[in-house]
Amino acid sequence: MAPMKVQHRKGAALHGVAHHRRGVGARFARLRAAGAGGFVAFLAVLGPGLLAGLSDDDPAGITTYSVLGASHGYTLLWIIPASTILLVQFHLMAVRIGAASGKGFVGVIRDRWGHGWGYAAALGLLFANFGTICAEYAGISAAGSLVGIPSWVSTPIAAVLISLVVVLGSFHRVERVLLVISATLALYIVDGILAGPDWQQVWHHSLVPHLPTSPLGWIAIAAALGTTLAPWGLAFIQSYAVDKKITVASLHWERVDVVIGSLLTGIIGLAIAVACAATLNRAGIAIQEASDVAAALRPLAGCFATLLFGVGLLGASLLAAAIVPLATAYSIAEGIGSPASLDLDSRHFQYFYAAFVGLTVAAASVVSLPGTPLIPLIYASQVVNAVMLPLHVVALQLLARDPAIMGDARSTPTSQFAAWVSIALVTACVGALAWSWIGARG
Repeated sequence: MAPMKVQHRKGAALHGVAHHRRGVGARFARLRAAGAGGFVAFLAVLGPGLLAGLSDDDPAGITTYSVLGASHGYTLLWIIPASTILLVQFHLMAVRIGAASGKGFVGVIRDRWGHGWGYAAALGLLFANFGTICAEYAGISAAGSLVGIPSWVSTPIAAVLISLVVVLGSFHRVERVLLVISATLALYIVDGILAGPDWQQVWHHSLVPHLPTSPLGWIAIAAALGTTLAPWGLAFIQSYAVDKKITVASLHWERVDVVIGSLLTGIIGLAIAVACAATLNRAGIAIQEASDVAAALRPLAGCFATLLFGVGLLGASLLAAAIVPLATAYSIAEGIGSPASLDLDSRHFQYFYAAFVGLTVAAASVVSLPGTPLIPLIYASQVVNAVMLPLHVVALQLLARDPAIMGDARSTPTSQFAAWVSIALVTACVGALAWSWIGARG
């Protein structure tokens, strides 16, 4: 299908409903008129960077960081700060594209390269994200099991509560709820301190790269990079920034939001890895999933550390169980050319909400069913994510340098060069992971 002509304009996309009357631009105007300072202006844009970043510390991410620390000790900690730098770079790129075009990732692909590419992008994210959504509800189930709540109870209740918050709440109410939930992830920082790590080793291995000496080490590096730079996270932050009405004029303060969110994500991931390195690795205990960590920590770090880890796992699971379906719903609605927003207007946003509820019900049902092969499903989704990641970041780079999309906000030659270097590193890590898989199966 031939590409549609891109019409560049400033601001966010019109949805043709009352939703458009609210937004960051209007809040900025009111704040400036009232003589508000920089901090208040920052609060006006706060949200996309924090939510997109912290939702990366989902059950899959927690498991990845836990295995990294438990299996490899402190030696591979450097991949977390390194992936955090890349996270800042690509999240800033996605937000800038959203601010300049007024469209989410799939929406701008649809307009720039045609409906066919838009459908392909939406279907790819749908396929990859469903397994990830199942992983989030598996994390809710695991957190519930720590206090004796069976999966068939905790999972449906969580699905109903999340759906009610998203469908019945306005944009700002949903955002406030998600930000409150995200605060529980700070408990992992406390867990990392309580573990009593060797801080000299932590600092050294966080700053000085040490290449792995085994295929499992390379898999751990690729997995850490992939879980931090999840394609659904990149799609979410762009669509959510558009929904929040982030504009080019407000990008200065939004960059602060992105940097803070990414740094907190890296710190929390590092705290999880450090806690497991200081306890599980020292004791020679291997783990398979995040719930194993909570059980293993009890005799090593005490019941309080176990409680903190379990509450953090629940909070991370609830946050991501809302964010990943939202990212997918945004992509599906954008792919078919339908409006997408968290502001309640069932007449205009029915496809968006239908996609969100449908994905939530399907994932919760899969996790609740006994004997469901969750591990193969989640594994398959991560394979798709690994394949999609280089394609996603390449698409972001091409869009960010396109004057028809970006106008005066297009990326500079320096930022373009830095982005291509980062893309090469991401592709190399994904290639190393693929090579390790081939070697393991060969």
